[in-house]
Amino acid sequence: MFSAVETTFLRKQHALFADLDAPLSLDEYQAFTRETDKNEKSDLEGLGFVLLGLYGEVGSLLSELKKKQRDKDAYHAYHESTVEELGDTLWYFANAAMRAGLRLSELAHRAGAGYSNWDDSDANITFEQLQKALSPAQSPQSAAAVERGFLALAGKVGLLLEDYNQGRVQRNRDVLSSHLVEIFRLLLTAARDANVNLDEAARKNITKALSRWPLEKLWAPLFDEGFPADERLPRVIPMRFREKTSGSKVQVIQEMNGVRIGDPVTDNRHPPDDYRFHDVFHLSYAALLGWSPTLRGLLKVKRKSDPIVDDNEDGARASLIEEGVSTWIFNHGQRHQFFRNVTSVDYGLLKAVQELVSGYEVEKLPLWQWEMAILEGFRVFRELKHHRGGTVTADLNEHTLTFRAPE
Repeated sequence: MFSAVETTFLRKQHALFADLDAPLSLDEYQAFTRETDKNEKSDLEGLGFVLLGLYGEVGSLLSELKKKQRDKDAYHAYHESTVEELGDTLWYFANAAMRAGLRLSELAHRAGAGYSNWDDSDANITFEQLQKALSPAQSPQSAAAVERGFLALAGKVGLLLEDYNQGRVQRNRDVLSSHLVEIFRLLLTAARDANVNLDEAARKNITKALSRWPLEKLWAPLFDEGFPADERLPRVIPMRFREKTSGSKVQVIQEMNGVRIGDPVTDNRHPPDDYRFHDVFHLSYAALLGWSPTLRGLLKVKRKSDPIVDDNEDGARASLIEEGVSTWIFNHGQRHQFFRNVTSVDYGLLKAVQELVSGYEVEKLPLWQWEMAILEGFRVFRELKHHRGGTVTADLNEHTLTFRAPE
């Protein structure tokens, strides 16, 4: 089942998932892959990209198994990661079938041909029904059995890629259909052996995809909306960044409405890397996420009327987490030209950020907001770096970050 937060979020996103407590049907999920497909090529023209994605996700499954076998009980995230990777595998599989004009329910009927407990007359088959009929529950399998299942799945997907590369799939769609039926059987077996509920995997995949690529971008209320005015982040924050040389040190002074905010900031690193302008990221988090414990401390707007919120959300540890996120993302961006000419952030980075802020109010925000906050922060950082200062305005109501060059 979806959590309360996920249920609210998904109901806002699309009517397709209005009845979230009902079992998820195969064709319903397949329709979802069409809604969230970012492939610019339609139908079979874009199949090659989808098949590469399918093979990549099966490879990720093997990677998770390898980590488990290597690290054994020290790898606590194995099951959760396997559920996620199987969900991603399912997305690419369903999308590939859709591009071939094949419904998942149709493939399920063909995959289940010959099973005595299988009713092939149901076009609205759910993942729960399918898994129960074709992969009945059993005791957990050994690592060797799971490995064999994952390798068989990878091998079959590899054969499909080979036939596609040789043009056999394009010339004869029956070849593709035959491959997909067999892959579906192996996918079900792999899920059973790994003790993964496919309904859970599909639902988590929906949540993940809509968090990154929403059908409609909806902004949540600001975290301090219900607090007294003097405990809210200012809805418009104009911050002037001014570079100053003091002896051998180059510092950045920050001012808001003529008042100095915080202490002068240096790079604190050799060689210099302009990290002294990094407070722009806190402004970006405030504007795009409505969250910045660091800015709350600097502007003296901690939510002291609620001791629990004051201690946990606005306390020193929360501020350290934010500083850690800023530093880690900065180092990552530095290796990628500060995200110049980039319109998206890789999922691994976004997932890592979500894990870093786990346990804090901002964890509930979707990945697309984090992506915007990161990219906007670096866009304005590049302006500050180029102009050696300037005024940055964070607008929390409009969710914007703007830059004005120094006069």
